Amino acid sequence: MNPRCCDVLVVGGGPAGLSAAIALRLQGADVVVAEALAPPIDKACGEGIMPDSRRDLAALGVELDRSMGAPFEGTLFAGAATGHQVAARFQYGEALGVRRLKLHALLIDRAEQLGVRLLWQTRVNLSDGAAPTINDEQYRYNYLIGADGQSSRVRRWAGLEEGRLISRRFGFRRHYAIAPWSRSVEVHWGDLGQAYITPVGESEICVAVITRHPRVHFDQVISGIPFLARRLSAVDSHTRQRGAITTTRSLRRVIKGNVALVGDASGSADAITGEGLAMGFRQAALLSQSIAAGNLRHYAAGHAGILRLPQSMSRAMLLMDRSSFLRDRALQMLAARPVLFQKMLNVHLGEEQMSHFVARHGLEMGWRLLVSPAS
Repeated sequence: MNPRCCDVLVVGGGPAGLSAAIALRLQGADVVVAEALAPPIDKACGEGIMPDSRRDLAALGVELDRSMGAPFEGTLFAGAATGHQVAARFQYGEALGVRRLKLHALLIDRAEQLGVRLLWQTRVNLSDGAAPTINDEQYRYNYLIGADGQSSRVRRWAGLEEGRLISRRFGFRRHYAIAPWSRSVEVHWGDLGQAYITPVGESEICVAVITRHPRVHFDQVISGIPFLARRLSAVDSHTRQRGAITTTRSLRRVIKGNVALVGDASGSADAITGEGLAMGFRQAALLSQSIAAGNLRHYAAGHAGILRLPQSMSRAMLLMDRSSFLRDRALQMLAARPVLFQKMLNVHLGEEQMSHFVARHGLEMGWRLLVSPAS
């Protein structure tokens, strides 16, 4: 094996890049992953793995069991201003809260087991008009995959930057040594942003907040949600706070020649959807199939479909974030008609078609929002 030759060179060793590498290796490709950081890599993240994502990981050979985190059975939305709340359960399977570091370590183990060549603390040099080099040596590859995040250098180098930035917000994450009080992932809506509570252990929760205000920080968002302020007042966080920018971004193209983008490099939906990891897993599977068939256009066509629903959900929930009136009305409506929230969760998990949901419930939801949420 030529150490400077591979079928696929993946730039970026986060979950999206590793998932793509694993999926490609399962198709028989010789894969090299180059990542500038040392593993395992942490990132501000809600740390909830939904049932569909657990199935996607299992297809890659990454089995998540309860010992790796904390199970949860549904989703709860709660409004800080009105006190309205609504919950729904997952219909098929159990979700799992897993620390980001643990998930990354599991993906690394699986990639190594399959023979993916992993180059850590290795920067790929990308210069305009020149072939990529690693440690000043040129690599020969059939395909180059950009899995290097929102500020992707591969995207810029390949001329795939054209697109639209729809939203940009700010996220922060901490962990608290406190037993989860709920069997759901909770999303608390306040005036300054949202707070996500995900159980990640028997005595540990992940708290992630998202805000559109650049000068608002974690404690301010929590202070605006009295229930959480009380719950967390006597507990200190035991991990360093991490921050990240979350975007909703659409790109005109995600392939060019033998270059393809995956994960946040290829477009994104606001973290409010909780779909970041899930989209990366689906894209990885689709990309591996497309490369095996020698047809990246198949990936480009399917990629648009993977982003469509999360980005639509993102737009709707960002409207709730920006309008307290709409937020309060929506939460009141859903609390009065929890079956609608259950149906929305089913759509979110791909268990029901969005078109079917809109056809059956769109008029009712519109009427309730405009006229009488609680009737």
